[in-house]
Amino acid sequence: MEFTVLDYAVLFFYLIASAVLGTLIGRGQKNINDYFLAGKRVPWWAISFSIVATETSTLTFIGAPAIAYTGNLTFLQVIVGYFLGRLLVSFFLLPSYFKGEIQTAYEVLNLRFGRQVQNFSAFLFQASRSLADGVRLFATGLVLSVVTDISDQWCVVMIGVVTIIYTLYGGMRAVIWNDVIQLLIYLTGATLAFFIILDRIPGGWSEVVSLATPLNKFQFFDFTLSFSVAYTFWAGLLGGSFITFATHGTDQMMVQRYLACGNKKGSQLALILSGFLVFGQFLLFLVIGVMLYAFYQHFPLDQELKQMDRIFPIFIVQQMPPGVSGLIIAAIFAAAMSTLSSSLNSLASSSVNDFYKNYWGKGLTETHYLKASRIFTLAWGAVLIGISMMARNWGEVLEVGLTITTITMGSILGIFLLGLGRTRIPEGAALAGMMAGLVTMLVVHMSGTIAWTWYVLVGTAVTLAVGIIVTLIAKPHVSSPT
Repeated sequence: MEFTVLDYAVLFFYLIASAVLGTLIGRGQKNINDYFLAGKRVPWWAISFSIVATETSTLTFIGAPAIAYTGNLTFLQVIVGYFLGRLLVSFFLLPSYFKGEIQTAYEVLNLRFGRQVQNFSAFLFQASRSLADGVRLFATGLVLSVVTDISDQWCVVMIGVVTIIYTLYGGMRAVIWNDVIQLLIYLTGATLAFFIILDRIPGGWSEVVSLATPLNKFQFFDFTLSFSVAYTFWAGLLGGSFITFATHGTDQMMVQRYLACGNKKGSQLALILSGFLVFGQFLLFLVIGVMLYAFYQHFPLDQELKQMDRIFPIFIVQQMPPGVSGLIIAAIFAAAMSTLSSSLNSLASSSVNDFYKNYWGKGLTETHYLKASRIFTLAWGAVLIGISMMARNWGEVLEVGLTITTITMGSILGIFLLGLGRTRIPEGAALAGMMAGLVTMLVVHMSGTIAWTWYVLVGTAVTLAVGIIVTLIAKPHVSSPT
């Protein structure tokens, strides 16, 4: 079986519809408040769906089944930590974003420490976000290259162009409402895949259980006391909670959504609900991976795969009925485009509000800033496409994308937590803490001694410790704040 004309029709209809819908939804924008925050009038439940869709990229759709195919369900321990991290964000960081009129998370740091800390934090966000989402864009191109004769490079260009179009014209309003639709599409696709795989396995679910149980593929908990093992109970609960504390509490891509909601309570509801949704969908994707393992014990692949990330896309193309393959590939595109569009809008927002308005475009009109925002959106689209071209040989895409983010997020979370304390931390001490956290994590990553799930916790701890120590050492020489 192969990708049919009907499958292509379904896929291209979805791509065209996304571009058209996004452009129509975003009409009537007058300023950057409309463009980046959707006028702060988005309902909380749509924000919740958008949060889930944004963090569920192609890495999740094809990477999570690959993890369970070769391993088990212990990745879910990280998702438990993700939920705890959401609670920490809701009660410790979210209130600070509604105390004044801000456009980005890093403007809070300017008020607390100074412009240099704001700039450095925004720079780290832009660097890590563009690298990680470049990997995600490549992953989507990888999927399309499996089902067509088109190279993954050209696939990346096509995907990128469609997403850039509706983000460029539609802004945050288009991003969020397309996210809602995309969430429904990819969950529908994943659910269809679940039942089709189950139907194709001789013996059904009982056969999955009999093949998977002896290999501990349904193992959920791993209480191993080791910092080098990524998916243990301790790494999931502690490391996973700090990952989400950072990504959902200090990353502009998520903070924009809270601000677009317009109020603290609605944002808290949206974030907590998203935790339940994320756990459910990760469970679905991981169980699909276990089922794929059972299926291919009965129907082995013709050749060994060099990248296990291809296992789910191959099943989709070779085993799914015509039309259904197109829908599920469209679902994978939906997951990718929701993350990519959010990334473009948040990168442009940071560029305009954290840098452009402060240095090169002071005191200009809202019309000018809106035009500049679209130019930055286009520029970041080109950057992400370029990065994705280089991501081909960076390893298994899910862990690569997550690792890139965790290297820098510890420093950013650490500086936000320093800002919450009662002790006045000078800007120089704050920068010293951030640099120490970042350098430490680069050394840790290159040493390979600690699993990526611990990166944010370690980076945060180093940033906090160095910031406080430098403050105490320099305290006699620092004048008291007035």
